[in-house]
Amino acid sequence: MRIGITEIIIILAVAFLLFGGVKLTGLGKTLGRSIREFRDEVRGGKAKTDAEAADGGRQGGESDGKS
Repeated sequence: MRIGITEIIIILAVAFLLFGGVKLTGLGKTLGRSIREFRDEVRGGKAKTDAEAADGGRQGGESDGKS
């Protein structure tokens, strides 16, 4: 069972009636920002792991004993 264009239009119309236009735009912005942050963290997490491996496993706040 697939959702067609008619069903999507009905769902969007009901959501618009329930939440209103202002809240729907806010929800859309929040959802987009959340997805973007998730993608950045997934990509950044991989880069952080590679950087930590190259750094010998040290974290940024740790000192290596040299003053």
